[in-house]
Amino acid sequence: MHDWTYKIEYTMITLKQINYALAVADTLHFKRAADKCFVSPSTLSNAITEMEIQLGIQIFERDNKKVILTELGSLVIDKAKVIKTEVDGINKISQLNAEPLSNKISLGIIPTIGPFLLPILLPKLKSDYPNLNLNIIEAQTDVLLNKISSGEIELAIMALPFNTNGFNVHKFWTEDFYWISRKNDPRSKKTSIKAKEIDFDELIMLEEGNCLKDHILDACKIKNTSKITFNASTLSTAIELVKGDIGTTFVPEMAVNQLLVANPELKETKLDEKGPHREIAIISRNNYAGDRDIKSLIDLFTEQLNINQKIKVG
Repeated sequence: MHDWTYKIEYTMITLKQINYALAVADTLHFKRAADKCFVSPSTLSNAITEMEIQLGIQIFERDNKKVILTELGSLVIDKAKVIKTEVDGINKISQLNAEPLSNKISLGIIPTIGPFLLPILLPKLKSDYPNLNLNIIEAQTDVLLNKISSGEIELAIMALPFNTNGFNVHKFWTEDFYWISRKNDPRSKKTSIKAKEIDFDELIMLEEGNCLKDHILDACKIKNTSKITFNASTLSTAIELVKGDIGTTFVPEMAVNQLLVANPELKETKLDEKGPHREIAIISRNNYAGDRDIKSLIDLFTEQLNINQKIKVG
């Protein structure tokens, strides 16, 4: 009878190697990845090479000109993203005994909310939560959802509706749209306006792919957009076009004060269609462990937005 002894060797991949590999996959550049990880390029390169040797596969093809993620490397990176997200969740749990909003949070925000909401919120956040290390990223909805899924950011402020399957949704604000025109437009004398009273030929909308455009079309029940000939990249650009008597536009309620305070020749008129026209929410991963931080943010956001809503354009 033979006494067989089996020796099993386990490949030990470190979290540091995983973070380095994710940085390279994100930048496809070893020097930029090293800067992102605050290490030298040689340190990062050696760690990636050691990781590839341990796994017995090549994760990246690289030469002096470019870096390419291999097919097997892509599978490794997908798993690495899951691991990083779970580890971040463990670290978040360890922070729950600390004061609310006393750690680092990466917060995404869409462009049609950021410029109008952040000036209202940031001073209060800074004064009430001085230990909060807030990293803000502005991007479109689909980009931010991908960043939440991959663990690159923890939270994002977005406008509903959109497909929220796989995410936690924490609604904290609802608002209506306002039609912006020049004061010499006879319709501007009204306190509210129906969509049917607006000529679509004059309507200035944001570019395709912007969720605000979709929300406005839905609120106005506009199905045929072929008559809409003016497109702007931002709400500020749309306002400038209205000032130039090019047309009229819609803006969300939270943006009215900021956009019109320096434009006394313009007038806001509430859109008289079934509302609220859009809902604002904080989006997180289903397994995000910082519910207490989210509640603190929502309480502060709601308080500051209510204060802002009471301020009237002069």
